[in-house]
Amino acid sequence: MISNKYRTHTCGGLNKSNVGATVTLSGWVHRKRDHGSLLFVDLRDNYGITQCVFDLTDATVAGIDKIRPESVITVGGRVVARDASAINGKIPTGEIEVKASDYKVLSEADVLPFQVFGEEDVSEDLRLKHRYLDLRRERMHGKILFRNRVIRAMRDKMWELGFSEFQTPILGATSPEGARDFIVPSRLHHGMVYALPQSPQQWKQMTQISGFDRYFQIAPCMRDEDLRSDRMLEFYQLDLEMSFVEQRDVQEVCEAVVVSLIKQFSDAARLHPEIPQIPYDDAMLKYGSDKPDLRNPIIISDVTEIFRNSDFGVFANAIRDGAVVRAVPAPKSVDKPRSWFDKVEGFAKDELGLAGLGYIVFAEDGPKGPVAKKLTPEQIAAIRVAAGADAGDSVFFVCAAPDIAAKAAGKLRTRFGEELGLVNPDEFRLCWVIDFPFFEPDPESPTGIAFGHNPFCRLLDDSHELDLSEPLKLKASQYDFVLNGQEIGGGSLRNYNPENMLKLFAATGYGEDIVKQKFGGLYTAFQYGAPPHGGLAMGIERIVCILLGEENLREVTMFPTNQRGQDLMMGSPNTPFEQQLRDVHIQFRKKN
Repeated sequence: MISNKYRTHTCGGLNKSNVGATVTLSGWVHRKRDHGSLLFVDLRDNYGITQCVFDLTDATVAGIDKIRPESVITVGGRVVARDASAINGKIPTGEIEVKASDYKVLSEADVLPFQVFGEEDVSEDLRLKHRYLDLRRERMHGKILFRNRVIRAMRDKMWELGFSEFQTPILGATSPEGARDFIVPSRLHHGMVYALPQSPQQWKQMTQISGFDRYFQIAPCMRDEDLRSDRMLEFYQLDLEMSFVEQRDVQEVCEAVVVSLIKQFSDAARLHPEIPQIPYDDAMLKYGSDKPDLRNPIIISDVTEIFRNSDFGVFANAIRDGAVVRAVPAPKSVDKPRSWFDKVEGFAKDELGLAGLGYIVFAEDGPKGPVAKKLTPEQIAAIRVAAGADAGDSVFFVCAAPDIAAKAAGKLRTRFGEELGLVNPDEFRLCWVIDFPFFEPDPESPTGIAFGHNPFCRLLDDSHELDLSEPLKLKASQYDFVLNGQEIGGGSLRNYNPENMLKLFAATGYGEDIVKQKFGGLYTAFQYGAPPHGGLAMGIERIVCILLGEENLREVTMFPTNQRGQDLMMGSPNTPFEQQLRDVHIQFRKKN
């Protein structure tokens, strides 16, 4: 580092080789310890901590004991070796200290709303209001620097794989698909608005039509949606698109990036070597989720036919009305108290909205439980085989409409995996979920259907003329990348046929005029020679969270909003000045 009047070294850069050197350091007063005539000050900057020792009998350092924590100071002095008994092996500078000869206050801190030193428990709103203080705390500071290293590693890998980095616009056009847009009124075009990008989807497809073969960017995205721990108004994604590719080509790039991140920033031995391809229908049946956590060994099975003509009337009658039955094993639960089974049933009623659950306990002396009493030995044996149940296991049954049963069974599977200690928190399990439905039922759509993921997918089988006679049976070339039960990326091979584009939108109720109005740039570009192309986007915050073992995206974001979408530090959203509204031709109505 170049020496200047503020520092010759950083607070993390000194060691035994510097003993005897005269140095200048600048940073924040992290902690003070008064030992009578000596004052020990831990001086902190971005790079580390150095202990500075002030002799309070020396008039040149008078007043240092009055300086509040988090004040910014410059310290001059000589590097000395610590006594063997005083060495701190936890920090790189732990073998030395600086015997201070002078200091200067650069900026004095007021009384702090919470302590930076230590791990004081502070409410999230207070942390976000004073985020600059929160980010000084060791744990938060480390997480943001970790995120920085992850993004750099992503960039390096993409360049290594032959991609070019481009920046797409922030101001774009609104579109009728996806989440709600954030809109920006135009001053120059009365009554019109720009939209902030939910993703660079159309622009990145345009890069391929423009002849750039491999595109990527670390893209900012904004979506006006309800917030949770895993949803934010603003987020970043590793966005990529490729020309002349098949599905596996895109997947291999994404695998290379994520596997390299896990190996670089975690223990490679924790990464399971297999990355299976799981069709959506199989994922919903076996795991009850389109983002299955493969660390959980529980497999859900369909036992509808076993119950169809059984004497268990509640299920048999429901099956005749269109219900299905899913079996969810609970391994080694035979010794659980009755209260545990009651809590599972309460969870099904209160959290899953089910009327109840049935279950069989496969005890050493035979199957037990109310369901077992209504089934024949052959039916019980068939259930045991289907569920893969061993002696000591229980099997719970969800009976409901197919979609409800799948999701409820999936949540039961997750609960059992966690409660029974089946999930290894130190393992990384990747998978691809593929072959998604192209359309899904939507009672609010004019045609009763909507796009399952996004309107830009290519059909999984596009080898023949487009047949929309049974739209809900069509599959999309959509693929989601899943890590430990969380979707970290999603993408598809894109439709690049303009006529198919019109037909697919028409199936959801969007006429040709709307398509040309809202997606006119892309539609027109398709007329001039578009290559087969596909891509994917991976959520950066979500990947960083998984690598760090965090659950809340705000914990790895420098300046997030709170759960109400407010930036408490900067005071946004706020009320605009009247002139600002006039400039963009806006007048607010009173809220009903």
